Amino acid sequence: MLENLQTINVFAPSFSDVLTNITVSLVCSFIISLIYRFTYRGPGYSESFVNSIVFLSIITTLVIMIIGNNLARAFGLVGALSIIRFRTAIKDTMDIVYIFLALAIGMACGVEYYKLAIAGTLFVGTALILFSKSNFNLFLSNQYMLQCVYSNKETEVTTVTKLLSSYCNSYEIISVRSNEAEATVEYSYYIRIKKNKDVNYLISEMNKVRGIKKPLCFGRRGSEVSENKFYLFASRGGEFDPRPPLAD
Repeated sequence: MLENLQTINVFAPSFSDVLTNITVSLVCSFIISLIYRFTYRGPGYSESFVNSIVFLSIITTLVIMIIGNNLARAFGLVGALSIIRFRTAIKDTMDIVYIFLALAIGMACGVEYYKLAIAGTLFVGTALILFSKSNFNLFLSNQYMLQCVYSNKETEVTTVTKLLSSYCNSYEIISVRSNEAEATVEYSYYIRIKKNKDVNYLISEMNKVRGIKKPLCFGRRGSEVSENKFYLFASRGGEFDPRPPLAD
């Protein structure tokens, strides 16, 4: 076994092969970056990440060509990478998908599997577009986080309970914070609005309740499921107030 590994021939790619590999990797990764820009929905869009997708694929292609079928180079690369500690925080789980896709495309181009690289780019890219534009995950659209400030002396708690029961399939208290200086209590609810009800009307009704201040309602849009990606749907004064997404 050891003798077989030692007798493996090492073939250096020609200059034309190198240019072809890099060109195919560049084109495929550029298409991936365009798909990322087209399908991205989160609030923290990063131009540097889009550029990183392209260069990550090209660098992976170069690394694969450097290794070739030389085991010594492969183990040397693993040892070199083990020294480096990568601590980049990934804000969106979908970013990981694009990172692995760029790596896969780079590896395919590095070993001259052009058909695989092109087919993978087109198939996975089409799937990403279809999933991002489809409404299969909109079952989360009726779930919100409701925040309101109660006046300890004036709030009619029974009225609030009746409103929540009327507009929501279910609701639960997430947190309670007391402000002794202002004699108020801030409640946070996790609510699920009924299909025939509108969350904006709920906020309008809560604004009419004596003793309630600053009712706010946060909800998720599209496929955003992460708790740090809530959007403000309704606000003060009983009027619908669409706001830009909150920062992470």
